[in-house]
Amino acid sequence: MHKEKTRSTPAHHRIFVVDDHPIVRQGLVQLISSEGDLVVCGEGEDAYDALRSIRRAKPDLVLLDISLKGSDGIELLKELLSSGDETLVLMLSMHDETLYADRALRAGARGYIMKHEAPQVLLSAIRQVLRGEIYVSEKLRGTLLQRMVGRKTPVQTSPMERLTDRELEIFRLIGAGLTVRDIAEKLCLSPKTVEAHREHIKDKLNLDSSVELLRYAIRSTPEQN
Repeated sequence: MHKEKTRSTPAHHRIFVVDDHPIVRQGLVQLISSEGDLVVCGEGEDAYDALRSIRRAKPDLVLLDISLKGSDGIELLKELLSSGDETLVLMLSMHDETLYADRALRAGARGYIMKHEAPQVLLSAIRQVLRGEIYVSEKLRGTLLQRMVGRKTPVQTSPMERLTDRELEIFRLIGAGLTVRDIAEKLCLSPKTVEAHREHIKDKLNLDSSVELLRYAIRSTPEQN
């Protein structure tokens, strides 16, 4: 589902908003539209419809939630940039930035901001990315710099960081209460493939059973995606 708006004047930066929660999305649209230098040129909640709409609208920046209907925001990001599209993308999420931000940046995002940040922080992040800069929180910037300068010493990583992007996506969906069949349908995979990913996740997290995996995933998943 998506809704496109009329093209703005050249003086405005055109923003496309992708979030699968209507109330959150409308709040973002109203916040951005209240700014004199920004205009919302389109919005979407479904990854595949949003992808087509983004390519038609050609926005200056996409504000993209990491959790979407039918897909994962990082997968949508990869698909969007795979054709050489130079649209700037700022990821927005409730998920732990220490776990997801690095993945998003490696996939081509120009920033990562948590949903609990104040509106003015979000607007500042949007403008920073539009200027060609990278936006991350002060806390995350320090963590990333430590990783860069500390390569000569062993880097301590959590088991979660060993998961692939797909495994992390499935782990998050397990924590959200989806069954193997639900996950397979949502991600357009076979149940057998999902089961294989689940076994790999258990191995990497040193978990002995599906029950332990479910408990761990629930503890690690925010109440609202």
